[in-house]
Amino acid sequence: MHGILFIKTSSLGDVVHHMPAVTDTRRRYPNAQLTWVVEEAFAPLARLHPAVSEVIPVSTRRWRSQLLRGETWSEISAFKAKLKAVKAEKVIDTQGLIRSALIARTASGERHGYDASSIKEPAASWFYDVKHAVARDQHAVTRNRALTGLSLGYSPDAAIDYGLVKPPRGNAAPYAVLLHGTSRAAKEWREVDWIGTGKWLRGQGIDVVLPWGNEAERLRCARLAAAIPGSRILDRQPLDVTAKVIANAALVIGVDTGLLHLAAAYSVPLIAVFLATDPGLTGPVGNGSITVVGGKNVYPSFERVIEAAQRLPLTP
Repeated sequence: MHGILFIKTSSLGDVVHHMPAVTDTRRRYPNAQLTWVVEEAFAPLARLHPAVSEVIPVSTRRWRSQLLRGETWSEISAFKAKLKAVKAEKVIDTQGLIRSALIARTASGERHGYDASSIKEPAASWFYDVKHAVARDQHAVTRNRALTGLSLGYSPDAAIDYGLVKPPRGNAAPYAVLLHGTSRAAKEWREVDWIGTGKWLRGQGIDVVLPWGNEAERLRCARLAAAIPGSRILDRQPLDVTAKVIANAALVIGVDTGLLHLAAAYSVPLIAVFLATDPGLTGPVGNGSITVVGGKNVYPSFERVIEAAQRLPLTP
């Protein structure tokens, strides 16, 4: 096997969930050229995986809003040309959407994907040369690994390995990252609970770091920082830089958001607060200490999170 092209374009959590499949592939085919097509915003994350030979950014989100611009069509043409130039024997679309299947159809190589009963958008399967049945009631990591194994002729091991290398920590004081931002209001934890948790962490001698990704989250950071003495608002920065901050944390506490899965990938002690989604299908999985509190339509208090943190070795 000389060339393998992966298509997993978005979102942040989905990109992280695909990394174990890349690790599996590298172990099975140590000399293969592994190429990954991913949305431009998440390209820095894909490049963190040492097994990836080349990352090809795609900009479907931006292109959809700029279809009347000539520059957009020039970018699309350049992307198609770059995709066709990849010498891949197998093309594997683990996204399973019509837009990702169309990308697979543009690429050269035998195209593999989920069959119609295995994905949310069954029409996507029309564009694959080989279709595979993968149960939909499995975790996303398991589904990605299963499809990749079926496409390449191997069975994944039980162990999950994201393949990421933790960067040197240096002499920074121990800190916790509080991931308060998420895509839906129903998944947000109340600010009073973040404040209670942050104050407890500061009482344990652990610094509190607050990242943000949009204006609403920045304003929330300001409110939380004002109420949690000594907390620090993280500058907005590229995802690969934020990943390093998360990788070196003593603890990560977060709601259902993409960055949560990076903590699991780096085996950072993690407490996940779920409120409106099923952690069994998309929750954090990894080899570190992971505690999930709450669940779909279950609201945990900050005292429950503190109880979980007290069971972890958080000595500064």
